[in-house]
Amino acid sequence: MSAVVKETVGADSPTTDVDLTFVDDAVRRIGRTPDAVVPLLQSIQKHYRYLPSSALERVCELTDITPASIAGVSTFYTQFRHRPMGRHHVQVCCGTACHVKGADLLIETLRTDLRMDPTQDTDPNQQFTIEPVACLGCCTLAPVVQVDDQVFGRLAPAEVAKKVRSVDTRVSGPKTSIAMPRRMPEGAGEIRVGLGSCCVAQGSRRVFDKAAATASELGVDAKVKSVGCVGMCHQTPLLEVCKRDGTTETFARVVESDVDRILRSSFPRKSWISRFASAANHLLDVVYEGQPPSDDATTPLETECGPVCDFLGPQKRIATENSGAIDPLDLAEYKRFGGFQSLRRCAHERLPQEIIDQIRVSGLRGRGGGGFPSAAKWQIVSDTQSDQKYVICNGDEGDPGAFMDRMLLESFPYRVIEGLAIAALAVGARQGYFYIRAEYPLAVTRIGEAIERCKEAKILGPNILGSNHSLEFDIKEGAGAFICGEETALIHSIEGGRGTPRLRPPYPAQSGLWKKPTLINNVETLAMVPWILRHGGEQYASVGTPSSKGTKVFALTGKVQRGGLIEVPMGITIREIVNSIGGGVPEGRTFKAVQVGGPSGGCIPAELADTPVDYEALRGVGAIMGSGGLVVLDDTDCMVDIARYFLRFTQDQSCGKCTYCRVGTKRLLEILDRMCEGKGKKADLATLESLCESVSQGSLCGLGKTAPNPVLSTLKYFRDEYEAHLRGVCPSGRCKNLISYQVQDNCIGCTLCSQQCPVDAIPMTPYRIHSIDDSRCTRCDACRTICPEDAIRIVSGPKGESR
Repeated sequence: MSAVVKETVGADSPTTDVDLTFVDDAVRRIGRTPDAVVPLLQSIQKHYRYLPSSALERVCELTDITPASIAGVSTFYTQFRHRPMGRHHVQVCCGTACHVKGADLLIETLRTDLRMDPTQDTDPNQQFTIEPVACLGCCTLAPVVQVDDQVFGRLAPAEVAKKVRSVDTRVSGPKTSIAMPRRMPEGAGEIRVGLGSCCVAQGSRRVFDKAAATASELGVDAKVKSVGCVGMCHQTPLLEVCKRDGTTETFARVVESDVDRILRSSFPRKSWISRFASAANHLLDVVYEGQPPSDDATTPLETECGPVCDFLGPQKRIATENSGAIDPLDLAEYKRFGGFQSLRRCAHERLPQEIIDQIRVSGLRGRGGGGFPSAAKWQIVSDTQSDQKYVICNGDEGDPGAFMDRMLLESFPYRVIEGLAIAALAVGARQGYFYIRAEYPLAVTRIGEAIERCKEAKILGPNILGSNHSLEFDIKEGAGAFICGEETALIHSIEGGRGTPRLRPPYPAQSGLWKKPTLINNVETLAMVPWILRHGGEQYASVGTPSSKGTKVFALTGKVQRGGLIEVPMGITIREIVNSIGGGVPEGRTFKAVQVGGPSGGCIPAELADTPVDYEALRGVGAIMGSGGLVVLDDTDCMVDIARYFLRFTQDQSCGKCTYCRVGTKRLLEILDRMCEGKGKKADLATLESLCESVSQGSLCGLGKTAPNPVLSTLKYFRDEYEAHLRGVCPSGRCKNLISYQVQDNCIGCTLCSQQCPVDAIPMTPYRIHSIDDSRCTRCDACRTICPEDAIRIVSGPKGESR
């Protein structure tokens, strides 16, 4: 086959030339074995922006990968495309937090504005391809849209089209870049700016660059440093000025124009002699929150007894130790804070069984969702005899509404590496893998960079830290399959197959990757390990409850005032998290429920908010701990719609291997769709309960077994809403087929609603009470949200129940 072939890319597309030289190079770089199929496909798609059939054929010619394998894998993972995309890739996050804040309205508005055919995902001009994605991991900015590599958060339907189109006209602009930032020489203080994914999406990189330039211009005695996630996502961009006297001034929601004033007031200009003397001093390790000067240009954080203390006070940092204080990729700084002390002791002083015993004493349970005792799993792998063993960090965080693992990988890469390395020593493994979602490019890059620096420092590789142990780590990227969070599906993916689970036993601990004993732990579990080995298992066990030890990291999102990344001791109540840490629901709204545990979890009503965060306690009320997504819902959220949302997710993400999951979830979804359209039947509630039991009992893996949980919990606690839907009423005014929009008599005829309507359903009638053409209205909510007189109401059901 020639290096260049002509290929017809679609029925309505012209024949194009495809240069296959890149495919030849990719095969040489990545490999020819069957397990190279996913990395090869990812590389090919990144280059061509889709998978040309001629490129796939070329791969099969040059490698041991069969046509059946490459076809099966490329059609299984949602990341892969077989059709060309437009000039710009528009990803609309449909995670739980984005869903409850109107992600579906953004998609409809974009499709209408771009005049897209209902059967197509790309506009007629081939400029924009719209792709709904399960989760982008920026849940506190919901609803979120990513255009190419630029992330926009907190979007309203009225502004989303303008934001997306602005990218098309921009020559260059701020990016969610994965390049490492510049740093000033170390001086007598620090200027810290968070550069996690959420922070960058809100403009923190521009603030960082401005701070670096301004500090250099002013000659201030401070190092401008990037730090990981501080957790207070609702306040980003954050800028912290840490002075030599140990005080810290913290500024919230900073923009570029604020930086000069902040630095001038925090670091008075000095002569070059005093600046030179100050630069010789070392930064004090311990800082505390101080009161920043008040100024209208920024939002100073209260620290004595205000929101910061409320947000941080109930928290306890173990997995997120030193949050916001260290540069994620500064190896020397990680060591100064105690990094790799535990690994060094394990490599030189502790026997493998002693390591496992400390994990057993700590009571650590897997933080990936199942809560299986970590020491028991480690012990099985350790006791299983084999010439080769593997350890895997499961970073395939697919739960919509969860971003804990993303934050830990981005902010604490060395910490997770240390945890995985200790696990490898404990079970006798020499090879480890990080399996990370491809949707987390910053996490992939930082882990990759951290691994390389560890190799240079001889922390990884032959004879780690001068010991007799050798250890190699590599990265495998996921390709958009939620099911790959399940252990056996993840293993199949690494081996180059479709991510489908298998029956157990044997368990991966006995026969896993390439049929060798394999230890798989999730990111948060491994992040706990260095702390446990440094402080002792007993100290870790002193935190939490008798059955659930230690702390839990949660992504607190949804209808809450102070969303963010939190770490709390086990045993804290749901109410404390929502009200004390999160500040409660927005003013004028009523706390209704909390959705815990993602698609496998359940909805806990407000009246059960005193339920403690404990594996057994949550299971007792029909939910599970899950990986740590915690989405707050208020009175505007429809619980039938929430159940439908999760059923749609699990039905879409089902690998299709077993009938109960593949067909059962589809039947459940069909019933919920009918109810939300006002076509429900009285027998539907009993059918739902019966089907839920069958799907749960008959499914092969955890996805199918737990898929009914959101339905069962909402049926149990919000049955009245299901019954209302049978009458054609959505009490929350959420289900589009059951509501309409009406203009009230207090309309002043300002025409703002008419100007914002994307489908011209509101005639332009200045100074007269407007009317809405219900047959054209798409229920995008743009008119109601922009009305200055609150003159537009949502009316639900045959009786016209108004909201």
